[in-house]
Amino acid sequence: MPEHELARRCAESMASADSASRALGIETEVSGAGAASSRMLIREDMVNGLNVCHGGLVFALADTAFAFACNGYNNRTFAASCHIDFLRPALLGDQLLAEASEDYRGRRSGYYTVKIHNQRNEPVALFRGRSTSIGEAILSE
Repeated sequence: MPEHELARRCAESMASADSASRALGIETEVSGAGAASSRMLIREDMVNGLNVCHGGLVFALADTAFAFACNGYNNRTFAASCHIDFLRPALLGDQLLAEASEDYRGRRSGYYTVKIHNQRNEPVALFRGRSTSIGEAILSE
C-alpha cells in the first residue's frame, strides 16, 4: 500500500475514536506519513478570564496534529515529551491552523514541529514533540 494511503487509513481509524478532538471541533487532514494539519475555531466556551483562548486548548490542537503526523506509519505512537511556546494570544473567533511536520524518525522515536497560526497567518504558538512507538499496529491487516 502506498505510504500516503497507509497514513490516510491510520488517520481515519484514529479520528473515528477521537472524542476529545470532536468535542473541541478539531478537524484534521493528513498529507502523508509524518505530516498533518489540524484546524480549530475558537469558541466562546474556549476563552479564559482574560478573554483569550485557554493555552491548554491551543496545546490540545497542536498535540492533535502531532499525534496524526507521527501515527501515519501504522505503528501506535504516543507523546513522550512536548513543549510549547505561546507567541501571541488566540482570540474569540480566531481560526487556528496547526501544521505538523516530521523532523526526524528513528526505529522507536521521532521529533516533530507543529506551527500554529491564526487566520491572518500570524504565528500563535510553536510546539515541539518527541514521540515513542510501542510496536503495535493501528490497523489490523
